[in-house]
Amino acid sequence: MARARQETLRALREAEEQVLGRIAQAHHERVDRVERAVALLAVARGQTYTQAAQQAGWRSHVGIAKLVRRFNRRGLAALDIAAGRGRRPTYDQMARARIVAVAQQAPDRRADQTATWSLSTLARRLRREGLPQVSATTIRRVLVEAGSSYQRTRTWCPTGTALRQRKAGVVRVVDPHTEEKKA
Repeated sequence: MARARQETLRALREAEEQVLGRIAQAHHERVDRVERAVALLAVARGQTYTQAAQQAGWRSHVGIAKLVRRFNRRGLAALDIAAGRGRRPTYDQMARARIVAVAQQAPDRRADQTATWSLSTLARRLRREGLPQVSATTIRRVLVEAGSSYQRTRTWCPTGTALRQRKAGVVRVVDPHTEEKKA
């Protein structure tokens, strides 16, 4: 015998139904968002919570009941991951800014024993300067998030900018389409 539903799904607006349908069939969406959209559409078509859970690939109807309750209150925002989920960032904005600032400085040849930064030499320098646990992987992630990329000259440079020699002198040229090209 099926258990009575605690809260029923409110009637979907036409726009909401279109968005849910698009997300449910999208190949480029996050899997969790697709699963939630599939489950909500199944409930909207009149299926039980258990059937909706099976269709979405979930094990239990309890998650569907929570999703329906969240959708009734927040609308399409219920498809996103709730705030506070996931691992907390190890390094705050100040530490990240410090990593970027040190990477943009030229290394001290005597102290750092290098002419150009590698991720390991950069990690060694940052560990000496107060970030004792920082790894090369973390440095790479921070630099990429800040818009830098590793260049053939073995240096980290801000992506989309270049120094060009002109008659008037050296000029910094910025590509306005950098973000579009990254995607």
